[in-house]
Amino acid sequence: MQFDIVIVGGGPAGLALAASLRGSGLSAAVVERQAASALAEPAFDGREIALTHHSQDILRRLGAWDHLPPDSIAPLREARVLNGGSAYALRFDTAGRPEAELGRLVPNHAIRRALHRVVAAAPEVTLLAGRGVARMATDVDGAWLDLEDGQRLRAGLLVAADSRFSGARQALGIGAETRDFGKRMMVCRLRHAGEHGGIATEWFDYGQTIAMLPLNGRHSSAVITLPPDEMARLEALPPEAFGPEIARRYRQRLGAMELVSTRHVYPLVSVYAERFATTRATLIGDAAVGMHPVTAHGFNFGLRGQDLLAREIRAAHAAGRDFAAPAVLRRYALAHRRATRGLYLATNATALIYGEAALPARLLRNAALRLGNHLRPVRQRIVAQLMEAGPA
Repeated sequence: MQFDIVIVGGGPAGLALAASLRGSGLSAAVVERQAASALAEPAFDGREIALTHHSQDILRRLGAWDHLPPDSIAPLREARVLNGGSAYALRFDTAGRPEAELGRLVPNHAIRRALHRVVAAAPEVTLLAGRGVARMATDVDGAWLDLEDGQRLRAGLLVAADSRFSGARQALGIGAETRDFGKRMMVCRLRHAGEHGGIATEWFDYGQTIAMLPLNGRHSSAVITLPPDEMARLEALPPEAFGPEIARRYRQRLGAMELVSTRHVYPLVSVYAERFATTRATLIGDAAVGMHPVTAHGFNFGLRGQDLLAREIRAAHAAGRDFAAPAVLRRYALAHRRATRGLYLATNATALIYGEAALPARLLRNAALRLGNHLRPVRQRIVAQLMEAGPA
């Protein structure tokens, strides 16, 4: 089978790229190991995505926003960072800005379902679900992939979008800078007695990190980071004991808690590819940049990256040039590196410093929070970057 572009990975970044290429005159295939039913109706995976204003604009432009259930969208009005036993908080809000919200929280599975509906209706996109890739390679003439069922695909461009542990990236011979933080992250939904006020809280305690992301009503998404052995004990708790345990760990800030969803645990590993492009191939999403969740920017980088790539591809093709030429892919790679590298490094540094409980780190953590509140221009710049909404 011959396509202009083959995308390996039917997650949000891969589906968004396929949607972004509609109407370009290019044919695309999305190869995904999961079954078609899992793409059409993704299961709840615990992850709530803090969408920046730019990401919301991309989803609206793609037509995916209209497929999101309105009651699944929750406003994020303020974010607070707490350290250890101190009640002092570093605050990020929209004061002095025209926007009323820092962003909006939307379930990952709802976004995936919305993007699938857009792509499934596009005649120029072929979804090859339930298919694994056995082999792939590229040369100056194009790319080929052998699927596990024996079918061969050919394309002018291969795009890897198959997670931070990307098999496609490895097959293309692209290395990656990887950091394993030695922790596990659990995500789930809780109902609580107290009001959250649309405020997200990231609490860097000593030995644990707990983030509470405000959902609609008296519900929050809990993001709990612990060493593997402690996480195993938390996973083993029966559902009726889990809520009280998290309320205790969270020092009753939101009152009594009750588990209202399944629990999902993920390893804390960040990844940054050595290159975002090679001959007739490129990387997007977590295959390019897999972020630590502390700044909640990984998903947004995935949407931004595919948007950058789609713009370069469309412009080259509209001008009658090779849409997968080295110069085209290089422009995308440089732009995406500029947009992601600084925050990737800063995020890793933050995770390392605030994950350390020794006395020097405790002093540095506390000083950084207090300094951040008093440097208003710096705080405003951070808010603008986190919102992706431009200057105030």
